[in-house]
Amino acid sequence: MARTPIISGNWKMHHNHFEAIQTVQKLHYRLTDDDHEAVEVTVHAPFTDIRSIQTVIESDKMKIGIGAQNCHWEDKGAFTGEVAPPMLAKLNVSHVIVGHSERRELFGETDETVNKKVKAVLTHGMTPIVCCGETLDEREAGAAESKVEGQIREGLSGVLGNHVAASVIAYEPIWAIGTGRTATAEDAQAMCAHIRSVVRSEFGGDAANAVRIQYGGSVKPGNIAELMGQPDVDGALVGGASLEADEFAAIVQYRNH
Repeated sequence: MARTPIISGNWKMHHNHFEAIQTVQKLHYRLTDDDHEAVEVTVHAPFTDIRSIQTVIESDKMKIGIGAQNCHWEDKGAFTGEVAPPMLAKLNVSHVIVGHSERRELFGETDETVNKKVKAVLTHGMTPIVCCGETLDEREAGAAESKVEGQIREGLSGVLGNHVAASVIAYEPIWAIGTGRTATAEDAQAMCAHIRSVVRSEFGGDAANAVRIQYGGSVKPGNIAELMGQPDVDGALVGGASLEADEFAAIVQYRNH
């Protein structure tokens, strides 16, 4: 079945709300209706930017999805510094990144907390972008596939097959994030195919055929076309290259390369 590619820009801890507005406006000018027809585009800004870009996106009827980088799993409570899923839903956030490797590596997120967040995001009508990936040591030890399989099985545990089908999974080899090293297109395809097979065994063929799998890790205009040419790569989770509108637009327009 045909899966609409999804390319997501993860700004991480960059851009204040003025810079965010400018970046979204520039991106909007660079992208055409044909681009939006062919590719779903989401921008994942810091929490302090979301209301600002929501206002611009909606007032100018931009076809750019509003994304968040994280959330808590509870709807409310005494969790100082956290942001609840219904707060994001009220801002018309469509996609939430869950379990990014930086959240796991730097902030101690586990597959269990990822699972809670996935369910909370789905409960509030948003789409989780569920991240998985291995370290260089794990890859060199031959444990990459088992590591990613465990993250998928535990991160999506108890989620209904139709919800998995509508979700996005992002494969991001940790050794390729922000390092300039990129998995080869063949490496990316092999792991994305493995992820799809895990989804098939756990949630059935319909979910496996429908779920979109992104590759993330030093994605640039120069390598996006080859990555997107792989049968099981349905998009990209773009870090540094999404901070500049021109560069991100060139990635979205990979069909023209």
